[in-house]
Amino acid sequence: MGSTNKKRTCSSLEITFIVLFGLMTSVAIITLFFVKDGTTSDVDSKPTDLPTGYYQIGAGRADCTGPVADLPLMGYANPEQTAAGLHNRLYSRAFIVADPSNSKRVVFVSADIAMISQKLRLEVLIRLKSKYGNLYRQDNVVLSGTHTHSGPAGYFQYTLCLITSKGYIKPSINALINGIIKSIDIAHKNMKAGKIFINKGEVEGSGMNRSPYSYLKNPEGERDRYKSNTDKELVLLKMVDNTDKELVLLKMVDLDGHGIGTLSWFAVHPVSMNNTNHLVSSDNMGYASYLFEQEKNAGSLPGKGPFVAVFASSNLGDVSSNTLGPHCVNTGESCDNLDSTCPVGGSSMCMSAGPGRDMFESTAIIGRNIYNKAKELSRTATREIKGPVNFAHQWVNMTDVIVQFNSTHTGRTCKPALGYSFAAGTTDGVGAFNFTQGAIEGDPFWDAIRDMLLGKPSKETQDCHQPKPILFNTGEMTKPLPWHPDIVDVQILTLGTLAIAAVPGEFTTMSGRRLREAVKRELESTGSLKDVDVVVSGLCNVYTHYITTYEEYQVQRYEAAATIYGPHTLSAYIQQFKGLAKAIAENSVDQLPKGPEPPNFSDKKLISLLPANPVDKTPTNTTFGDVVMDVQRSYRPGDVAEVTFVSGNPRNSVTSMADGTFLTVEKYENATGNWIVMYNDASWDTRLYWDKAPKGYSNVTVVWHIAYTAELGTYKMCHFGHFKTQFLKPVFTPYEGSSSPFEVRN
Repeated sequence: MGSTNKKRTCSSLEITFIVLFGLMTSVAIITLFFVKDGTTSDVDSKPTDLPTGYYQIGAGRADCTGPVADLPLMGYANPEQTAAGLHNRLYSRAFIVADPSNSKRVVFVSADIAMISQKLRLEVLIRLKSKYGNLYRQDNVVLSGTHTHSGPAGYFQYTLCLITSKGYIKPSINALINGIIKSIDIAHKNMKAGKIFINKGEVEGSGMNRSPYSYLKNPEGERDRYKSNTDKELVLLKMVDNTDKELVLLKMVDLDGHGIGTLSWFAVHPVSMNNTNHLVSSDNMGYASYLFEQEKNAGSLPGKGPFVAVFASSNLGDVSSNTLGPHCVNTGESCDNLDSTCPVGGSSMCMSAGPGRDMFESTAIIGRNIYNKAKELSRTATREIKGPVNFAHQWVNMTDVIVQFNSTHTGRTCKPALGYSFAAGTTDGVGAFNFTQGAIEGDPFWDAIRDMLLGKPSKETQDCHQPKPILFNTGEMTKPLPWHPDIVDVQILTLGTLAIAAVPGEFTTMSGRRLREAVKRELESTGSLKDVDVVVSGLCNVYTHYITTYEEYQVQRYEAAATIYGPHTLSAYIQQFKGLAKAIAENSVDQLPKGPEPPNFSDKKLISLLPANPVDKTPTNTTFGDVVMDVQRSYRPGDVAEVTFVSGNPRNSVTSMADGTFLTVEKYENATGNWIVMYNDASWDTRLYWDKAPKGYSNVTVVWHIAYTAELGTYKMCHFGHFKTQFLKPVFTPYEGSSSPFEVRN
């Protein structure tokens, strides 16, 4: 039609088609406009196609590993614990649940990192805004960290964490931002109609209370409520001490009953990989995800396949995965005492371990325990989650909350401060010098050093934090930037009768119980919601250290010394979360004040203390990827195969290796004459060790722990990396190397 100059008239049929086409185009434009504006919950499917009572559900997973060399690992705050290789890759896992009946949706992300920093959350929200408009916002997106203590640091904006992280490290935070955004993108694109089922069960032998003396300070009547008056329950308590051992699992399926994924919460510290570890690792919770996903995505390499299994943190503040308990590493005797000290060597000798012979075996045991229970619960889950999706969020200035205990008594929170016992560390990772847990008095020597270097705490702050002796008065330290956050997120997501309380720190066992009960009562107060299940989702959105009960605070073990807003911190959080729950129950969320927005300090103000890595060099007559020490000719299942290569610094590869691999273990297929990748650097059986030598030389050792289930045949191990050839304007050149072929035989 458009290519001819001859005039013609349109038939009635053509006019009908034109009108229909115009209407369809208008509908499409309007739909796109509303999706961009965030006023509809459905993006990639039609709400009218959904049967009544179904949700729209999407799941996604993406690599967020970041640098695996030179920079500190986040968690133990040990300056000597810098990354030097890779145990397994870190992932961001995202779930999106949309409710077509009320046009609301929520996003829950769990990342294999120590915790979510405020800077990371704010940058992710900026990216989501630019990509999706108002669809994904601070009030309906929760970001959570699994709390592995073996992930890269460098993604914080407050001074205390900048000091222990060698400052602000752009490659580290960029890898996290990109991984989180990509996992949400995948979940967004994969949304389909489905159902959600909930199940609960107990995980045995996977956690113990590392501060039992603090726990015992809680009222006896309250503690008794969590014990049965029968012998059976008493045995149960003996097995798990004073920790919550319940695992809450959500099972998500599509209309055909096919599994989309599982979302679980469990309260245990991922500290099976101890503070001597130098490999980036997802620890025990990451291993549970690995096992579940490998089972459901059979035939896929790790990190691939549609099924996503999240194991998120909960109220893990006083729960250790080192189930053999604290002992003196120099004598072997128990150091299960108030101060966690040994007769010889003091607190530095008192450490927890177990249940395995080393940290790798301990990680496997705890992770498999959690996975086995999740697998069982997934198989038996029949109770369906139904009801509307909702959410409530506020920013709150936690340094100045007035807590109303009753009509006549109030309390208040404090400017942030850390106590003496913070420097003592825990039995999972001891501190330094002569600091001990349970310190309720300061020391003149350390007080003098503090006053000289950092300034003396004000009388107001000291009085507010009693009985905590203040070591770092971080709320009064603002140079070069504030040392701790003032403005924090409080947030609740609800899926029908399930409420997810997203808490910005590490709640202890009893703190989590009190919060759950308070939120449950408030949500059920109007009668619109009944039989509500409440989960405490830990380490969400911003990190504010620990939250103990008022009674635990008086003992001033590590967790209490790190309760930074003072003795009424928990009461303040409970008050804030009750307000959110009430708004949801009364359908008045829109009337909640947003609160003061947190700062997002520009990158220019965030200094990196990590020097650039030098230009890579090779020994004479070698090139990158050459084999320094080759494999043996043959191995048996149960053996360990190793090969060492001339390498570049793995920091060179952080961008190129996103969703890639530093290593492969490949098997020769006689039928096709091809090498097939059987394992990569995300596999549990492989490890990558980086050894930095003087003068810019370095080596990489690829290790394969050959499982007894490994296929027999001919294999080779390969390494992939990049070397740096210029310093001021770096050029990164890829290289690869391969071992000689070898046999795996009986």
